[in-house]
Amino acid sequence: MKTEELQSNAHLEIIPTSGALGAELHGVNLAEPLPPQTAKAIRDALAEHGVIFFRDQEITPEQHIAFAETLAPVNINRFFKLVPGYAQIAEVRKEPEQDKNIGGAWHTDHSYDQFPALGSILLAREVPPRGGDTLFSSMWLAYDALSAGLKQMLEGLRAVHSSRHVFGIQARRQRDMGDRLVNAEQATQDVVHPVVIRHPESGRKILYVNRTFTTHFEGWTAEESKPLLEQLYAHGSRPEFHTRFQWRKGSIAIWDNRSTWHLAVNDYHGERRLMHRITLEGTPIAGVH
Repeated sequence: MKTEELQSNAHLEIIPTSGALGAELHGVNLAEPLPPQTAKAIRDALAEHGVIFFRDQEITPEQHIAFAETLAPVNINRFFKLVPGYAQIAEVRKEPEQDKNIGGAWHTDHSYDQFPALGSILLAREVPPRGGDTLFSSMWLAYDALSAGLKQMLEGLRAVHSSRHVFGIQARRQRDMGDRLVNAEQATQDVVHPVVIRHPESGRKILYVNRTFTTHFEGWTAEESKPLLEQLYAHGSRPEFHTRFQWRKGSIAIWDNRSTWHLAVNDYHGERRLMHRITLEGTPIAGVH
């Protein structure tokens, strides 16, 4: 690695956003190799802030992949259409004639996996002239704001997460997503996770359910689970836990899937939006006991 490349990436500045979580990172060119201390600082910032943002990054798919691999191994997405020639990069796209977007409800990626994704790296390739923002919500702040009695109850619960009702064959027909999603027959994942987890880096307690992939509490029926889950979803989506990111071409967001929710705002009908996403492989998550 050239000395000048290391020096050009040695001045990382971390500026918290005006929202409840998140930070913008400046002074880094992701087209160049990262010194180990800078890569560690980026990982630490992700754990601390939940979501981090970069601006004006003109990077190739190869550089996108190389950057991701400095943070964690890459998870090959099984349900999104992949960028031709790059199996590590999923395409998140909405065409002008399409009404539905991808990710238009609060969720956290890959909670249906045994080892949920550590994070996601989303790069803006084409953005509409206005609209198409992404909202993020802090699940450690959501947990902290619960009453002591509800915290105690939730810490003893586990919840089922599934890919079937979102990416499965029947769901795919109902959602009419065209060619943007693939491999419906592989949507067979069902997994149980603690409702409250401890973040492996920050040590924070995190509320770990989400509207898109959580189906019910373990040992409860879906009908019995619904009132409490709906209460938690309404609580987690309160605006005091949010930050909002306005995209520009070359913007990058990296979010921690273990500690945040996100929602892609679908307010740009008639315009094209194309994003490239790399998912970071996860590790086992543990409850608080």
